[in-house]
Amino acid sequence: MVARPAASCRDEPLRRAASLLALSLLACSLAGTADAQLRGHGGPVRALAIAQDGRTAISGSFDQSAILWSLDEGTARQVLRYHEGAVNAVLALADGRLATGGEDGRIALWQPGQPRPVATFTEHQGPVVGLAISPDGAELASASWDGTARLRPLAGGEARVFEEHKGNVNGVAFTPDGRLVTAGYDATLRIWPRDGSDPTRIVTLPTPLNAVAAASDGEIVAGGADSIVRLFSAEGVERAAIEIGPSPIIALALSPDGTRVAAATVAGAVAVIDRRAAKPLFNLVGPGLPVWSLAFRSEAELVTGGGDRLIRRWDMRSGEPIGSLAMSRPHDELAAYAGDRGAEVFRACTACHSLTPDGGNRAGPTLSGVFGRRIATADGYNFSEALRKLDIVWNAETIGKLFEVGPARYTPGTKMPEQIVSSAADREALVRFLEKATQAR
Repeated sequence: MVARPAASCRDEPLRRAASLLALSLLACSLAGTADAQLRGHGGPVRALAIAQDGRTAISGSFDQSAILWSLDEGTARQVLRYHEGAVNAVLALADGRLATGGEDGRIALWQPGQPRPVATFTEHQGPVVGLAISPDGAELASASWDGTARLRPLAGGEARVFEEHKGNVNGVAFTPDGRLVTAGYDATLRIWPRDGSDPTRIVTLPTPLNAVAAASDGEIVAGGADSIVRLFSAEGVERAAIEIGPSPIIALALSPDGTRVAAATVAGAVAVIDRRAAKPLFNLVGPGLPVWSLAFRSEAELVTGGGDRLIRRWDMRSGEPIGSLAMSRPHDELAAYAGDRGAEVFRACTACHSLTPDGGNRAGPTLSGVFGRRIATADGYNFSEALRKLDIVWNAETIGKLFEVGPARYTPGTKMPEQIVSSAADREALVRFLEKATQAR
C-alpha cells in the first residue's frame, strides 16, 4: 500500500501539520526494528485486535487459527487452534485474556500460554463475526449470522439475546454508558437500552451495514455496502456521512483518542478520517486485495490484515509503512499452468486451498498429496467430526463427484462453500489438473 491524498483535502490546514509533527515523536518510539509485515497465517487475516499495552496483537484468519504476536519483535508468540472454520473476530481483554469467535458459531476465551481455551460458549447457531467488551469489562457481546447478538456476563450466568434484526448481525459495540449497539445486514443500526426500560432506538439506513464502532464521547460510527462512513450521536441522530468509495466498507477502527476513524474496503483501500471534522485525511491504497481487518496500535500507528495473508503496520503521520514493505502480490501458484482449463476452474479455490506443502493450510487444508488420501486426514488441519466419520478416499472419481453434486450433499458437515461445476468437461479438466498439480514434490 502507498499513501494517496484524499481528493477533498489536498490543502490541509496548519493545525493538522502540527498534530502530525507531535505524532511523529510517538511513532519513532514505536517503530523499533520490527518489520512492517507479519507473516504466519495461511489464509486472509479476518480479524485484528491490540492489547492495552500496545505491544501485543491477536489476529484471526480464514486458516482457522488465531495468532498472538509481539509487535515490538515482529514475531508470533502462540498459535491458537480451536475453531472448526474461519476465525472471524478477536478481542484482547483488559485482564490479559483473549477472545475469539469463529465460523463454527463458537466463542473461546484464552489465557495466553495455555494450549486450550479456558472457557467456551456455543449458543450461536451461525458464524460469529463480531466481539466487544463492555466498558466495565464485565460483559462480552457477540454478533452472529444467526440473526442475533448476545450479551453474556464473563463471571457466569445466562446470556441475554437480542434477536430483532432481520438477517445477519455484522457488528457490535458499546457506548460509554454501557448500551449495546448492533449493525445488521437488514440496514438497521440499533441502540439497545441498558435495562430495558426505554425502547430500542432503530436507525434505518439505505444500505446493509458491515461494521460499527463507538467513541469515548458517545458518537457511533457505522459503515456498509454503499462505501459511506456515517457518524451518529449516542441517540442515533446522523451528524455526517463521508463517502470513501467505490467499494463496500468491511471493517472500522477508532484511534485510542477517538480523533481518527480507519475504514477498510473490500477493494483493498483504507481511508483514514478526521472524525470531528468528518473529512478524509488520506487513503492507503493496496494491491487490490480486500483489507478484512484493522486496529490502531496508538494514535501514531495502524495495523491492517488482508487477503494477502499479511499483517501490515502503518505510520499515521502520512500513511507510509513502518519499516520495509513488499508491495508484490502473493505468489501465484497457477502461473506455471497458464492456458490449462483445469487451472482456470481451480482459480476460484485458491483463497482456501494451496497445492503444495509450502503453501500450507488456509481456510481449507492443503491439497498437496490429496490423491489417495482419506478425507479429513491432512496434517495440521482441524476437521469437523462429521467429516472424520465419512468413508471417502480422494481420487479422480470422488473429486469429480464432489463438484458434480456439491460439498453439502457429498460431504455433509463440511464448512466448504457450496460449489458445483456443472460442466462435465470442466470437472474432468479440474480433476486432471489437480492430479498433476498436487503430486508430492
